[in-house]
Amino acid sequence: MTRLERHASFGGWQEVWQHTSETLDCEMKFAVYLPPQAAHQSVPVLYWLSGLTCSEQNLITKAGFQRYAAELGMMVVAIDTSPRGEQVADDDAWDLGQGAGFYLNATQQPWASHYAMYDYLTKEIPTLIGAHFPSNGRQAIAGHSMGGHGALMVALNNPGRFESVSAFAPIVAPSQAPWGQKAFTAYLGSDSHLWQQWDSVSLVEQGHTLPVTLIDQGLADPFYPQQLTTELLESACQARALPVTFRYHPDYDHSYYFISAFIEDHIRFHAKALMA
Repeated sequence: MTRLERHASFGGWQEVWQHTSETLDCEMKFAVYLPPQAAHQSVPVLYWLSGLTCSEQNLITKAGFQRYAAELGMMVVAIDTSPRGEQVADDDAWDLGQGAGFYLNATQQPWASHYAMYDYLTKEIPTLIGAHFPSNGRQAIAGHSMGGHGALMVALNNPGRFESVSAFAPIVAPSQAPWGQKAFTAYLGSDSHLWQQWDSVSLVEQGHTLPVTLIDQGLADPFYPQQLTTELLESACQARALPVTFRYHPDYDHSYYFISAFIEDHIRFHAKALMA
């Protein structure tokens, strides 16, 4: 691994690292915020998954979370949204290919050669964090848009692994939304039955569970409700009495202005679960 960036921030350090991913067969970057407490003790980890067209940079430069993570003693790890590089398959559209990995394991070529973001997130990255950074083993996960899909789906598929989950404007039912249908067809093929293990609403309906979860949705979001279909997940969670809080915010859109307005709530929400 090679450290590419290191910036002092609220008594801690915001770093960006590069490594050769065996899972994705390419060079990848990820960001780590180390709170001041990490200098002398192990700390819990919040994993952050970003949305379409984003990278490890969006959260760390736009959200303003570092102040709260420093106060509460939380490491925050932000991974990239897809494999990268000239040898990695791509598409001219912004919502497919590089920057749009959807946190799944692709089965269709040309995508299957590199697009194994689920395995990267659930296996390789936690192993790297545990080996090289002062993690105490307690984990939470959060994300935005496509990353909100990833956070919910990964938590549903890994019961007991995360103490808490949160999401801003998540794609909760990708099988029923244009973004998800396009990506799933390309990455997984046309058999929609094979999509269901990657679809949060479907997983809840199948009986999968969530830890305490917080979901925020802006009502001025141009992608709500067609792409984000938040109420489908709300209904499914209510029917199964899952511990999920849904909040709807007038005037807020899909941008990091929305995220920065409520990121403190999310950091404190995760800290309460991680420190319990």
